[in-house]
Amino acid sequence: MKVALYGFGKMGRAIAEVCAARGHEVVLTVDRSNAGTPPTGADVAIEFSEPATAVANMRLCLEHGVPVVVGTTGWYDHLPEVKSLVGEHRGGLLWASNFSIGVNLFFRLNRQLAALMDPHPAYRLHVDEVHHVHKLDAPSGTALSLARDIDLATKRFTGWRKAEAGEQAVEGAVPIASERTGEVPGKHSVSWTSDEDRLIITHEAFGRQGFATGAVVAAEWLAGRTGLYTMDDVLGG
Repeated sequence: MKVALYGFGKMGRAIAEVCAARGHEVVLTVDRSNAGTPPTGADVAIEFSEPATAVANMRLCLEHGVPVVVGTTGWYDHLPEVKSLVGEHRGGLLWASNFSIGVNLFFRLNRQLAALMDPHPAYRLHVDEVHHVHKLDAPSGTALSLARDIDLATKRFTGWRKAEAGEQAVEGAVPIASERTGEVPGKHSVSWTSDEDRLIITHEAFGRQGFATGAVVAAEWLAGRTGLYTMDDVLGG
């Protein structure tokens, strides 16, 4: 499989290493110095750039008939536009707030736990996430996905809001506390707390390798497909 990489920072380099290990060829790397370069000759593109350039890169790939896997977050307000582009060009696009296999299993646990906790108003909800200082969006896309799934799985909670560390809610918007420190790859926790006890589920990444491997697995799955997909489709969910 021939791969075009849009965004060649630390994640892009990790993805390139995984591609080589799995027998794929990276035929193009795009960063700020050659922005706008089309994915000529690629079977699939993987987009891990910045929120400000992600949609333009998606459009470029779809216009050139190359399916694209999108790991950049912070662009989700443009999802209706992207969906229209996929339909207009009869293209393939797979997006996820997090490509780690562990995180996607964590998403499923979060949905199940939220449904179980919803009838118990004695338990207050809190979501927190910690990332490295280079991450531009806060809350993270992963934290927003957790909040969205809690919204869908419950009657007590709708939408999300930025919160301070430890801030809890019984109902209303899901409180998300964000921290940016050091070189933390990513840590996300969902806690349900009553006056008597607390339930916490946590996912902690130890590096970028899990994200990179998941993105390449997604690209292998997407190659040759058309339509709009997420990691749930890749994992059979």
